[in-house]
Order: sequence, then C-alpha cells, then structure tokens
Amino acid sequence: MAQDKPPILLRPINPDSAQEIRLVATRMRETLIEVIGAEEGGSMYTLDWLEDRVRFHLDPSRSTAQVTVSTRADGFITGHCLVRVEQDEAAPPFGLFATTYVEPASRKQGIADTLLIHGESWMHQQGLALARTYTAESNTPLIRLYEKHGYAIEARYPEKKMIALARRLG
Repeated sequence: MAQDKPPILLRPINPDSAQEIRLVATRMRETLIEVIGAEEGGSMYTLDWLEDRVRFHLDPSRSTAQVTVSTRADGFITGHCLVRVEQDEAAPPFGLFATTYVEPASRKQGIADTLLIHGESWMHQQGLALARTYTAESNTPLIRLYEKHGYAIEARYPEKKMIALARRLG
C-alpha cells in the first residue's frame, strides 16, 4: 500500500521571530552554496545581510512582498519562498520569485510546486501579468521545476552564468 504524503502546510513567516528569520536567511545561503558552490556561495553575503534581506521582504515601507514558509504538521519548517513586486526601468512591474528553498529531507514531496503556485497566486492578487525568477544556468532542478509550470528562458546572462525564467500570469 502506498504511503500517503504528509500535508503541505503554508503560512506567512512570523515577522516577530528572529529564529524564523535566521532560519530562512541561513537557508538562502544554503541555496547559494548548492547552486554556485561553497566557496563563492558561502561568502557572497553575510548572514546579517541575508537576515536584512528577509526583513526587507517583510517591511511594507521597503517592498511589496510576501515570505511564505511550508511546514510539517509538527511545525517544522520544510521550505520557504520569497516573492515581491519588482520594477524594471522601461517595463511594467512584474512578480519576482526572489528565492525558493526546500530542505533536502523534504524534497520530492511537492513542496516546491506548492510554494510556486502559492507565489503565483499572490502575484496575480497584486495585478501582475508576468512572473520571473533568476537562477544559475546550471541550476537544473529549479529550471525543470519552473519549466514544468510553463516558464521558459527569457534571457541569458553569459557573463554571470545566469538565466531569467518567465511566464505570463493569467
């Protein structure tokens, strides 16, 4: 008999919890390490800077954004997703997936899919017509996740070994 998957529970991060903010910031660093390697990814940003970046997404005076965490039934945080309204100089505002992370033991359970769909829903509620994320061109798992949801490579930045994935929301 197939084992049932545990439910994927989503909630906003607790903006008053230094522990949750630190956990998300630490996992943002882990994302960088996984994608671009320990030397570069581990030294790119300080933990203080990453914590401030989480707080940036929580402060309406600094950004229009949402920080969502996924949890198990016991409250353990399995993943997170930071989304925000972003503005280019010459284009209309768009929804940006700033970062998404699922801790390794919780992968392959649909959490990343659920976070992506939830982020798109928030973007749609903001009246945005386009969703985008940037990642390393070597980040095959994330690229496949987004492609599965209808995203396509919109731009390549060879000098940075990065790509932009985007899709129209509707």
